[in-house]
Amino acid sequence: MARRPQRHTKQHTTDSTLTILTELRADFPETGAVVQSYLRRTEGDCRDLASTNSRVRLCKGAYEEPPSVAYRSRDEVDRSYVRCLNILLHGAGYPMFATHDPRLIEIAAARARYYRRTKDQFEFQMLYGIRPDEQRRLARNGHTVRVYVPYGREWYGYLMRRLAERPSNVTFFLRSLVSKG
Repeated sequence: MARRPQRHTKQHTTDSTLTILTELRADFPETGAVVQSYLRRTEGDCRDLASTNSRVRLCKGAYEEPPSVAYRSRDEVDRSYVRCLNILLHGAGYPMFATHDPRLIEIAAARARYYRRTKDQFEFQMLYGIRPDEQRRLARNGHTVRVYVPYGREWYGYLMRRLAERPSNVTFFLRSLVSKG
């Protein structure tokens, strides 16, 4: 009888990733983690990861998952994002907020002030070419802004998911291609 390949679920992948992270941090404590607010488990993961010197990147997530694993509506994902950013800002680590959403950026900045975080104790991360004026505004106001470019074999799919998650991202991206930015 042929053996069926083991199905890798998001739960399995996330558990494996966090196990590897724990092992890596024994020798490389600055190793960062990425968590996705659309996963129902992420609040608990944020609590576990929000320790001293822990670097945690919070993004929304955009893969197709069943409702038992992931929030389905944009509103639910956004509410989870805010709950997670509160956990990370309340913790002793270094949170990194990956979002282009102006409302979530404002909430993150306001919550950072509430938790008495200085601007060098967290950062914003945005995709190159999307909302460059906002990136510059945040940087002018003293925030750390990390701008990243997708690469590797899956770069195109990644870029398309980022553009699809918020239709206005397409406009920002196209405008950046034709402007001097």
